[in-house]
Amino acid sequence: MKISNETKVGALTAIAITLMILGFNFLKGKTLFKTGNYLHAKYENTKGIMVSNPVYINGFQVGAVDDIENLDENLSSIVVTIKLKSSYNIPVNSVATIKENPLGPASITIALGDSKQYLHVGDTLVTGNADGLMGNLMKQLGPVGDQLKTTVHSLDSVLKNINTIFDPTTKNNLQQVIANINKTTASLAVSSASLQAMLNQQTGTIAQSMSNVASFTKNLADNNDKVTKMLGNVEKTTDNLAKADLAGTIDKLRTTVTSLNTVLQKMNSTEGSMGKLMNDKALYDNLTNTVRSANILLDDLRVHPKRYINVSVFGRKDKSIPLTAPLNDTLQKK
Repeated sequence: MKISNETKVGALTAIAITLMILGFNFLKGKTLFKTGNYLHAKYENTKGIMVSNPVYINGFQVGAVDDIENLDENLSSIVVTIKLKSSYNIPVNSVATIKENPLGPASITIALGDSKQYLHVGDTLVTGNADGLMGNLMKQLGPVGDQLKTTVHSLDSVLKNINTIFDPTTKNNLQQVIANINKTTASLAVSSASLQAMLNQQTGTIAQSMSNVASFTKNLADNNDKVTKMLGNVEKTTDNLAKADLAGTIDKLRTTVTSLNTVLQKMNSTEGSMGKLMNDKALYDNLTNTVRSANILLDDLRVHPKRYINVSVFGRKDKSIPLTAPLNDTLQKK
């Protein structure tokens, strides 16, 4: 039998819708076949608890809210189904409370009891009400508010009594007196501060001066012998200077400096042998050439002695070319 295209499209659409519903329920924490570890809890007020909200024991998430059902039309009893991740030993006297979180979703916290009997799958937990953050804060602020009311009432009574005692004239006079007292106390405070600063400054200066004087006198007492010796040495030095012929020494030194200046002037001029030797370039060149010729002669004599002295019986006269420059070893020796 041939299936039409419309039938195929309809079947695929139904399958897609079914899969979408199953996937949506799976994301919400529900399954098609209700299996696993389930517990129930009845509340009069769920405080905004929703499916998939966490369930904690000792701060550890043991499961999540699986379903929320209403048992009557007056909404007086609401059953919350809890699905646990695993099988846990939860005592029968454990209490499940809903805790609100201003910054996140509400959660269920199970406070474990001390019973040796444990809940089974499908049992109902004992529930309790948690005050929450604001409830605890209001409880703590309640006594403070009562005390504040009592204090305000007492203060109001005192002010009424004061208003009945003082007339407007007395009030004005009292205000002026208080203002004058305030001014006087302010002036006294400024004056005392200035006086204290001055005394502190003077005290510090005097104490420092006395400390310096004490240190100076102590040093003098400790070094009395050294000071005496130093003064004796100074006295001897002054006597020696008084006895010394400083004027004659200075004259001799002046004469010596004059003579030295004269010698230096002659050396800088072309007069005299030293001056010509230092300042005459031609003389320097002649001396250089003479020394070079002497070096050449000595080197030639050392290298060709037969040219100058012929003492060989069987030899012959050296006819080699004479030297025209000093040898390198002679220059290096010099």
